[in-house]
Amino acid sequence: MGSLVPFQDLNLCPEPPLPATVNISTSAAPSATINRTTTFNFLTPKIEPKQEPFDEPTPTQTIHQEENFLFSVSNSTPDFIPNPETTPPANASSSADDQNALYSEYFRISELFRSAFAKRIQKYGDVEVLDPDSRAIVPVPEQSQLTPETSPTDGSNLERALSVVVSRKKAGRSNELVRVTNLGIDDQRHFRDLVRRTRMMYDSLRVLVISEEEKRTGPGNGRRARGDLRAAAVMRDRELWLNRDKRIVGAIPGIEIGDVFFFRMELCVVGLHGQIQAGIDTLPASQSSSGEPIATSIIISGGYEDDEDSGDSIIYTGQGGQDKFGKQCMHQKLEGGNLALERSMHYGIEVRVIRGLKYENRVSGKVYVYDGLYKILDCWFDVGKSGFGVYKFRLSRIEGQPEMGSSIMKFAESLRTKPLSTRPMGYLTLDISMKKERVPIFLYNDIDNDHDPMYYDYLVNTVFPLNVFGQGSNSTGCDCVSGCTEGCFCAMKNGGDFAYDYGGILLRGKPVIFECGNFCQCPPSCRNRVSQHGLRNRLEIFRSRETGWGVRSLDLIQAGAFICEYAGVVLTRDQAEVFKMNGDTLIYPNRFSERWAEWGDLSRIFPEYVCPSYPSIPPLDFAMDVSRMRNVACYISHSSSPNVLVQCVLYDHNNLMFPHLMLFAMENIPPMRELSIDYGVADEWTGKLSICN
Repeated sequence: MGSLVPFQDLNLCPEPPLPATVNISTSAAPSATINRTTTFNFLTPKIEPKQEPFDEPTPTQTIHQEENFLFSVSNSTPDFIPNPETTPPANASSSADDQNALYSEYFRISELFRSAFAKRIQKYGDVEVLDPDSRAIVPVPEQSQLTPETSPTDGSNLERALSVVVSRKKAGRSNELVRVTNLGIDDQRHFRDLVRRTRMMYDSLRVLVISEEEKRTGPGNGRRARGDLRAAAVMRDRELWLNRDKRIVGAIPGIEIGDVFFFRMELCVVGLHGQIQAGIDTLPASQSSSGEPIATSIIISGGYEDDEDSGDSIIYTGQGGQDKFGKQCMHQKLEGGNLALERSMHYGIEVRVIRGLKYENRVSGKVYVYDGLYKILDCWFDVGKSGFGVYKFRLSRIEGQPEMGSSIMKFAESLRTKPLSTRPMGYLTLDISMKKERVPIFLYNDIDNDHDPMYYDYLVNTVFPLNVFGQGSNSTGCDCVSGCTEGCFCAMKNGGDFAYDYGGILLRGKPVIFECGNFCQCPPSCRNRVSQHGLRNRLEIFRSRETGWGVRSLDLIQAGAFICEYAGVVLTRDQAEVFKMNGDTLIYPNRFSERWAEWGDLSRIFPEYVCPSYPSIPPLDFAMDVSRMRNVACYISHSSSPNVLVQCVLYDHNNLMFPHLMLFAMENIPPMRELSIDYGVADEWTGKLSICN
């Protein structure tokens, strides 16, 4: 493992900063003069620096209110983990809601009071302000923080919990700046796997929270549950957030350029950007041993009219001076995030850049893409478009990094609409399925003259032996006319719960999933009909020097979303023996790793969690021939850290011996990133079956 190299010039002052006000005088030059005094000045109120917008509109209460409520309930078992011993009676729900609302209002008012008067009083109750200009309420000694014995589980402790929850949130983040360097291959794999598992846990918990909310209120009724906030709160309570022990400057181990995030809270969970709403993430002066703030990352979302973004070069506008409508109404000051960026430029510290892009999807209208490291080259004070003074920072992307993820997403968008004009050379066909799939599948090769995929018949669905439809079929289905609901016949076949949410996202993996089939009365739009509808995302089979033929998507695929079926001609054991005598290579489904068990695994959060074992399925005892007929899935490469899982599904028959092999995304898969499956083979092998390569 590589070494963690601290910044020597930032940690030369072991003494903590004096609890005095910091008066900063600014000028047009990119420097600041810091004069420390011991007098306390009563400053006039000023407009708060504008924060970055939320992922989606939120209620009138602040983000801290909702997180406080979520934090208070995260110590207990969530609704989707049955716990009859602690389940309150039904008649107590209304009073509990009123009590929670009362305490939430109390918390909101108390926070408004503290934020307004913290500068003057310097200390209030159980919290204190170490740096008046930072506006941050930071933890006091350990004795004042919550313990399991004082968790907010009753009325006597709830008020105290509300008053110190902010301190507990701030306590876990380190004030030590480090840079991670010289990671070996094994270390890179370790951190990448750690990030993948953390993100998979976050996504699994988020979709389960939303699903439970939909059970109570119904789809589309009332305010949409903020599963991103609740999932993050629970993971923070279980100390599952990454990179909290160190403030990492530069690249975060395990996070690759081009990784896509749907929510700001997920950036906090993995340690890429630690601010819930602010666009500049900093180590505050109150926590820096040098007494100066340092910027570590920024988010560019187009919230400031003076920003200029040309990709490798950015003119980034500082924060502050905007009203609630996002209009500049006063001059900016060299403080907070602006001062942190100026200090990072002074010390030559690079910052991570995350771009917020508008992207229509089923989750939100925006995504966040990590685009790599930038150097701050210049800082100056200028007159903005609204006539007020703003601080501007010139950033330049460090050379030698992979291509920016935001550029790749724009390139993929052009390929979806204008493939030939965007990339005129290399296409063998614009639809290898010959319109058999709902969306076209490109075939691209700009490396050699191999046209092998064009010589096979394209299969949309797996071909089973005829006797499969007679064995194990009882010709039964649900009677749901307008769509399946909780407790229907098909839900009981799946153990009482549906495998998908209302958006078609896999909630948790199971040994086998029973979708509604031909004998069900529900319409095609039923929530329990997902994989049988076929391909949704535009895929491309491409020639690669590393893996031979591979598959990538032109669309952003959400974690838990259905991709396609792994199709071929199913052979019984006796038929497979004959094919092996001819020297043909077959695909054996029982060799696929059971990655479905990882999706929805919340054992690290809830010790009582048990991996689903019902409906059970016997060991798969058939082979699949793809030597003459196949589909796009047969070209997906092998990886020991895959981004695609294999889930067994039944819908057109009930024979457990011969399920469909359906592929679902294990993580958010950006456009143009190669898909991979764990075939259950050794890493030193090419991972691609010779018949498909």
